[in-house]
Amino acid sequence: MSLRIYNTLSRALESFSPIEAGHVRMYVCGMTVYDLCHLGHARSMVAFDVVQRWFKASGLRVTYVRNVTDIDDKIIKRALENGETITALTNRMVEALHEDADALGIERPSHEPRATQYVPQMLNLIGLLEQKGLAYRAPGGDVNYAVRKFPGYGRLSGKSLDELRAGERVAVLDGKEDPLDFVLWKSAKPSEPQEAKWNGSYGEGRPGWHIECSAMSCELLGESFDIHGGGADLQFPHHENEIAQSEGAFGKPLAQVWMHNGFINVDSEKMSKSLGNFFTIREVLGQYDAESVRFFIVRTHYRSPLNYSNVHLDDARASLKRLYTALDLVPPAETVLDWSNPFAARFKAAMDEDFGTPEAVAVLFELATEVNKTHSPELAGLLKALGGCLGLLQGHPKDFLHAGATLDEAAIQQLITQRSLAKKAKDFAESDRIRNELLAQGIVLKDTPAGTTWEVTQ
Repeated sequence: MSLRIYNTLSRALESFSPIEAGHVRMYVCGMTVYDLCHLGHARSMVAFDVVQRWFKASGLRVTYVRNVTDIDDKIIKRALENGETITALTNRMVEALHEDADALGIERPSHEPRATQYVPQMLNLIGLLEQKGLAYRAPGGDVNYAVRKFPGYGRLSGKSLDELRAGERVAVLDGKEDPLDFVLWKSAKPSEPQEAKWNGSYGEGRPGWHIECSAMSCELLGESFDIHGGGADLQFPHHENEIAQSEGAFGKPLAQVWMHNGFINVDSEKMSKSLGNFFTIREVLGQYDAESVRFFIVRTHYRSPLNYSNVHLDDARASLKRLYTALDLVPPAETVLDWSNPFAARFKAAMDEDFGTPEAVAVLFELATEVNKTHSPELAGLLKALGGCLGLLQGHPKDFLHAGATLDEAAIQQLITQRSLAKKAKDFAESDRIRNELLAQGIVLKDTPAGTTWEVTQ
């Protein structure tokens, strides 16, 4: 295939071919479920949803794994604060995650493993690392990874061990042979609830964060697979440590390609819970429809920073209306994608160049212009089909354009008819009065050769 993907590991665009012909295996780091998902999480989910959709549109089978971290310091702390069990908290947050993702049109992954279901695999992997001299038992009961014993540590982040050492902000913790070493198994603390503890060959405790993804990806996709993805903030230390664990254990590349989506920024700072400048998906969906939010994310390249503001979301909704207006004007014909069509070919070329959604979206607007000019059901069908590759334009146009109307459709049509009669009678004052009446209720009229259409402003 002609697809090229930017590989964070090599810092270059590379031609992509799956290890197994016709089958893409992809792992994406999911959420730590102690709270509701914010818009930064939405960006990662939408970005890799588009990736897997494009693989499928290109005729490939996809096994897509997106994990859930359901045991973690933050989860334990939040459950104790709430006076609920860890299981109750994480089940509730996973349900909320699914509701948010479904609203944004994000297809469920092939597998959604929870870390707590794979503790035996994690213990086995830690044992293998210990056998190879890459893991050691600390006096306090923790098991740590010996970073300096793994050649090439820092390749993904592009930093040498000395550079990483120079950037340390904390002193060597008790039991660590080197400040860069990280925990594979945390010994249990008396203050932690019993459901946060597992018994294994290293005593009572729980896995570290990094070992979870290595164990789950290996179990579900094999020791080496095609794509590992996640947010840019996971590049170091999480993904760097995954490489050290998995490649240290198995002696082969963990992933052929490493992909990282860019941040969502608010006032030039990354949106994150730690900074307190985040908006949950639910908060945003309380103000904007889900497809406009998805379009806001999709129309920017997945690796580029994305600036959040109401102005940008308003513009995204207005732009999406233009596309739906074309589909409302000309009902689309059922279409099987023909990649030799000039519009489809340009769309494909854009997506095959590192999932170039900005250029692909530009093709959709070109198509909409042609639909408005030619009234071609076939071109309208192509517009809808290409939009589907991005998870867009699959709803009924009137449902999108008329959402939020304060008048029902029959009442609006009656006023449009009255305005048409007023125009024929050259009663332009009455015609303008009706238009303004509708505009005051958020309903915009558009006169076309085929008649008058209407849509609702945000």
